[in-house]
Amino acid sequence: MLKFAPILLAVIYGLAMYRFSVWRTSRELDQLSSELADPKLQPIMNALAKALDLPRVRVNIYEIEPVNGLAAPDGRIFITRGFYKKFLDGEVSGEELASVIAHELGHVALGHSRRRMIDFSGQNALRTALAMVIGRFVPGVGPWIANTLTSLLAARLSRSDEYEADAYAAALLTKAGVGVAPQISLFRKLDALTQSQAGRAPAWLLSHPKTDDRIAALEKLEARWT
Repeated sequence: MLKFAPILLAVIYGLAMYRFSVWRTSRELDQLSSELADPKLQPIMNALAKALDLPRVRVNIYEIEPVNGLAAPDGRIFITRGFYKKFLDGEVSGEELASVIAHELGHVALGHSRRRMIDFSGQNALRTALAMVIGRFVPGVGPWIANTLTSLLAARLSRSDEYEADAYAAALLTKAGVGVAPQISLFRKLDALTQSQAGRAPAWLLSHPKTDDRIAALEKLEARWT
């Protein structure tokens, strides 16, 4: 029994770190967010709510500059201040912004937001736990194997989640009378919109499917439905 104690401790540590990461993320979002209330967006938000048979869809603004949409572990939907500024500046239309909101609603509805973290704290906890476990059997290279396995697993899950959320958003937008076109047009702008000051895409985008592949998948759905 004692020989399995380090493995059990590693699992407990991983779970504890995951819980802490969820708590920390929720606290940060509480402190740095407020409800999005824009009369120009209200008609399209009402259309999304009607399509979902809900009284309303609540969206919050997360006060950070990077362009992104987020689905928190507790099910809340966020658009970053940077993304909202793109809308105010006319670089993104209301329908395109709604396509991001529909995508994040997909993550919540499909259960993705519960198993993935907004930051990489959950993955780091898993990586640490795996390194401890694998290190028991393969000394010296445990951390390297754990890092590789975690990265591959996280990327695969993330890409699968993105395709599923894209399809959910496409169905929701179609039902709401918006259609798939805003999703596709936004994807074509995405690379330029998300470039950092150093000219590199943000880390979260690296784990997403290629933009061209996402557009192709949406076009197939659109062709099937029409």
